[in-house]
Amino acid sequence: MTPLAEILRPKSLDEYIGQQHLIGPGAVLRTLIESGQIPSMIFWGPPGIGKTTLAMIISRTLQRPFHTLSAISSGVKEVREVINAAQEEEGAILFIDEIHRFNKAQQDSLLGAVERGTITLIGATTENPSFEVISALLSRCQVYVLKEFGEADMRQLIDSAVRWYAGQGVTVEVKEADALMRISGGDARKLLNAIELVVNRKAPHIQSMLNGQSKQEPQGSAIVLDNESVTTVIQQNLAYYDKGGEMHYDIISAFIKSMRGSDPNGAVYWLARMIAGGEDPLFIARRMLIFASEDIGNANPNALLLANATFEAVSKIGYPECRINLSQCACYLACSVKSNATYMALANAEQAVRRWGDLPVPLHIRNAPTKLMKEMGYHDGYKYAHDYEGNFTQQEYLPAGLEGSRFYDPCNTPRENETRRSLHEHWGEKYGY
Repeated sequence: MTPLAEILRPKSLDEYIGQQHLIGPGAVLRTLIESGQIPSMIFWGPPGIGKTTLAMIISRTLQRPFHTLSAISSGVKEVREVINAAQEEEGAILFIDEIHRFNKAQQDSLLGAVERGTITLIGATTENPSFEVISALLSRCQVYVLKEFGEADMRQLIDSAVRWYAGQGVTVEVKEADALMRISGGDARKLLNAIELVVNRKAPHIQSMLNGQSKQEPQGSAIVLDNESVTTVIQQNLAYYDKGGEMHYDIISAFIKSMRGSDPNGAVYWLARMIAGGEDPLFIARRMLIFASEDIGNANPNALLLANATFEAVSKIGYPECRINLSQCACYLACSVKSNATYMALANAEQAVRRWGDLPVPLHIRNAPTKLMKEMGYHDGYKYAHDYEGNFTQQEYLPAGLEGSRFYDPCNTPRENETRRSLHEHWGEKYGY
């Protein structure tokens, strides 16, 4: 069945609840929409306050082609596909949810199309765009701040839900709303999810009836939602209630941060929360596999081996037994010495690539399979490391202009301190080790 939050999604500005400072009569965004001339824009605000809905309403009101991407699952390839399609359309809108999750290269891929007007970009973010959106893209967009729903807005949503159920022949009475307000925290999606969950738990036959799987029964007594019943049902079904919503990302974030902070207790608690919520075990194992390189790296190379073995084990075993493998790995990663040196080395090198472009490979470290290439100086002067004592000799491996650039900086861990000493012996002061 379609979720209640989707069923009640407003279709027009007049149906839209909240954000009257933007879309109320005479407000700035409503004036732009009514003029038919909208800029590229960023919607900044907390989850569940209508950012996606507002973008859809704008598209429907202006009768423009509407493309949507999620920054969680999309990359440069998907962006380019939309841009190519938009070239054949008039006034296409591209909506990117959680645009703050796009990296610089992904955001860069939008610039040309936004500047040429091939697409009108609408990005949604829960994070401050000043920090999370690159300046070049931000300068081409108008930022609109969406506010958390107030109590009056939330009561409107509750009334809308009650009216919808009444239209389906189901009487729902919200006797007390304090618990609903507290649990949803100004998030409309959480509020409607909570109402739907409580109704379905108090009257299980309702869902099958609404799905058309059973004939409508005669109307009995009302389904009453009060503070006690709402709190009890939501606490029993907390992970289910918000699975796939913002809490999904909050919990995996808490899990990663607990391991990064070397707290196995926090890590295993959040792991248990994900397991209870039916999270895909391969998703959890994949995140630990990334973590092993990003946050531990060469300070403890065995972390990557164990994380990879865990991923393989989870792939073969599945729930429920694989939760034991996940716990073993999570506790090991949390207790391991930490280093982000290899992660930062790549980030530093990528920054150099973006800044300096495709610098030519030095001639002496190019292969020379043909006579012409040898005559051009390819491979000339190359020193084969194994011909020298200790299998090492100094020579230049970076392109001209980047000589002496240090991208890798070992952290202060026992294993990486050994690496730093070795690099110092080999390279002296060239890289400043």
